[in-house]
Amino acid sequence: MTDATPYPRVLVVGAEPFGRTTGTGITLSNLFGGWPADRLAQVHISATAPSTDVCRHYYALDPRSAPVDYLVRRLIAKASAGGVPEPGSGSAARPWQGRLRQHMRTMADLSPLVVPQELRRWARRYRPDVIYSVLGSVRVMRLACGLARTCGVPIVPHFMDDWPSTLYADGELFDFGRRAVEAGLRKAMQLSRSGLCISAPMADEYRRRYHIPFAPFMNCVDSAAFDGYREGNGPPASVPAEGGVEFVYVGGLHLGRWASLARIASALERIGPPRPPARLTVYAPERDLTRYGHVFADLPAVRLARSVDSTEVVPILRGADVLVHVESFEPDLARYTRLSLSTKLPQYLAAGRPVLGHGPADLASMRHIVTAGAGLVVGEQDVEQLTRRIEQLCEDPLLRQRLGDTGHSYAKVHHSRQEVAAEFASHLARVAGTAGEARW
Repeated sequence: MTDATPYPRVLVVGAEPFGRTTGTGITLSNLFGGWPADRLAQVHISATAPSTDVCRHYYALDPRSAPVDYLVRRLIAKASAGGVPEPGSGSAARPWQGRLRQHMRTMADLSPLVVPQELRRWARRYRPDVIYSVLGSVRVMRLACGLARTCGVPIVPHFMDDWPSTLYADGELFDFGRRAVEAGLRKAMQLSRSGLCISAPMADEYRRRYHIPFAPFMNCVDSAAFDGYREGNGPPASVPAEGGVEFVYVGGLHLGRWASLARIASALERIGPPRPPARLTVYAPERDLTRYGHVFADLPAVRLARSVDSTEVVPILRGADVLVHVESFEPDLARYTRLSLSTKLPQYLAAGRPVLGHGPADLASMRHIVTAGAGLVVGEQDVEQLTRRIEQLCEDPLLRQRLGDTGHSYAKVHHSRQEVAAEFASHLARVAGTAGEARW
């Protein structure tokens, strides 16, 4: 960013504070990186300790400000101590337990929230120009709307996935949950002049849905992620000891992603001479490795690696021959992710490595890989087709190089933090310029 870049005073309202451990936290930290310290503050409702590398001014809302939520969540945490398998994970699960927890979580989210006068005074003293929020729950919507009215400023909602279509869509609490989501969204949109989305397809759909402007802003990549890339040769890569082709996946195994990875692993088992051997290495959070590791126990082409810190991601991506991105084909999960763009995709493209995408072809993330010219996508649950695409990538290093170069070039134009974060600041400044028209 340059000195000429406008920086409005932003109050971020959300469940979790800034950090580098979740996709949303990473995206926010990158978009707000370099923001003047006196022009950024956050209210959050999580007990998680905040990071101060991007934001230094926090107000942690006491969980007991929502007493019903506080008690219900403690009950859920206690009941979950032994862990409950995700449906379809291959472990025994009792449907009534999952359904009961759905109702309990809904009741917790919809329960009364007391916004302390101390918080209202703190927000007014800060004098924000805009309220920025990823929303995501009834509770956060109520908090963001309340603070927007308190401060007399607009909300800028940022949608990371299509939760407005899927949250409480199973009729939780006799459909009270769904009605509360819709009511909360109406109030938030009434307090908004424009919104942000994680992908261009989502922005297009949300303009039609909510009748206000939406702009796409996804995760951006620091210049260090582009360092060391040699056009035509790619970044330095470590060659596996076995001398084969190294496929690498970095990310969570939840939301049914484990199933798509297992299908890729089955396809890898079919690769044999004269083609070089291939292996899939999976880096995932420890809790996911514990929960889903048994799925890969009989798939020798898979190596389950450790959980990695965000600072380790770039060298891991550069050490791969092919990067893997997956989403679930399960209809309910596909509806949730159809407009989303993974935090990792900009990092994948910046690494200059070809991407193998496996998930429904109409998902925004799969379309992004194709648009960027960065890889091959298998948009059907077809092991034969997966095998053919993997064979292409294994036997043709020039194809891998071409796809990697194209993706890297695309990322430099569309995902570089210097340009994206500067436009993000300008966008919020333009919204802040309308604040005088919106005093509620």
